[in-house]
Amino acid sequence: QVQLVESGGGLVQAGGSLRLSCAASGSISSINVMGWYRQAPGKQRELVTEITSGGRINYADSVKGRFTISRDNAKNTVFLQMNSLKPEDTAVYYCNANVGGYFAKNYWGQGTQVTVSS
Repeated sequence: QVQLVESGGGLVQAGGSLRLSCAASGSISSINVMGWYRQAPGKQRELVTEITSGGRINYADSVKGRFTISRDNAKNTVFLQMNSLKPEDTAVYYCNANVGGYFAKNYWGQGTQVTVSS
């Protein structure tokens, strides 16, 4: 019904930058919140950042000042600009969208690998 398509992951050296994108398509009435999560091997999935349709933003303390989330509501697309990357940022990054309707539902992207080398 709703699909999230991610792009932009890859391998980068410490101090470098990557930009992730996630586009939602399908049967969409509204999107309440879009965000990014990440999961490293052996660790719990954690919230990196999220943005509401009204533009309110939250960041995890570990990425404040380095990552920037933005959203194009007209295109149902969310971006994650990652600067000053560190090896500890290495993880699978997942796009998430809470889609409104008769029943609000959570959808996830397939995940994209981000690897930061020393």
